[in-house]
Amino acid sequence: MGSASLAGLSFWYWIRAHSEDGACRWDENLAQELLVDFPREAEIVRIPRHPSGVLDVDFWIIPFARKSAQETFRHLRGVKVVQSMMAGVDWITPWLPKDVVLCDGRGLHDISASEWVLTAILTSLKRFPYYRDMQLRQEWKGQASVPNGFMDVGGAQVGQYAVLGDDLAGKTVLIVGYGSIGAAIEARLKPFEVKKILRVARSAKMDPEVFAVGELRKLLPVADIVVAIVPLTAETHGLIGAVEIGLMKPGALLVNAARGPVVDTNALVEALRQNRLRAVLDVTDPEPLPAGHPFWSAANCMITPHVGGSTPEFIHRAFRFGADQVRRFMAGERLENVVTDAGY
Repeated sequence: MGSASLAGLSFWYWIRAHSEDGACRWDENLAQELLVDFPREAEIVRIPRHPSGVLDVDFWIIPFARKSAQETFRHLRGVKVVQSMMAGVDWITPWLPKDVVLCDGRGLHDISASEWVLTAILTSLKRFPYYRDMQLRQEWKGQASVPNGFMDVGGAQVGQYAVLGDDLAGKTVLIVGYGSIGAAIEARLKPFEVKKILRVARSAKMDPEVFAVGELRKLLPVADIVVAIVPLTAETHGLIGAVEIGLMKPGALLVNAARGPVVDTNALVEALRQNRLRAVLDVTDPEPLPAGHPFWSAANCMITPHVGGSTPEFIHRAFRFGADQVRRFMAGERLENVVTDAGY
């Protein structure tokens, strides 16, 4: 590439290629082991947390934090590539110039996000939040009846006891957003003998069968579990709205591992209030979720604070991928995961 500077490992770091001494330096707060895969000719130089001057950077890597990214970018000059370690880049595209190549972290979250989804499903089906609440109250109720209709079962169980758990086996799961994470979710569901897996993406595909997003309303009534894992775009904003929620089976489980605005908050709150649905949310709208919001107190709703893809192993995968991207950039090779290509 022949330029003097190369990349940033976070908002506070950038790498300079073809440095005079060939040295590689890093801040003491950044684990050295995360940098071992980067090219030896790349020099890592600290960027102040609140830069005041102008820094020459060709390849900027944004790993995880986001709040000050736009402000930091204003202090960078000559940026040709921005590499996000997050799968979603909706928080970058509004302010990134069109002449800068943007790459996302697609694939990096496949393991951690799909494991979170599987855990969310099993935790909800087995009613772990309910039992945890009983533990905190030091109550031993077992299969005692509860005043919450969606937990009850019909048939021979009526009048005997309420089963406070459910099986994943035999369920129909609808994956809304069948990309790499969606495929990883399916791979983890199959050993649990689910009855059927339905897949939805922007456009229809075969082998495996994937329905176009326009078929979503036809599929929702047959799904026991609906997993949202789409990126946030103009098309997916409000994708699961009041109509879609109304089409879901009574007692169905909605898992949102996408972005909060993908699901209509008011419609979901009302469905939870009526005990029509259950939900597990890693993302919300608004986010962070303010104190007093109805989601917090909904008995049939479990919340994690946008941590579905966050694991130590993910960080190592992310930095290895970043090192590979830097190496491709230095060699003039085609980058992976290009979202917007300015033809660098």
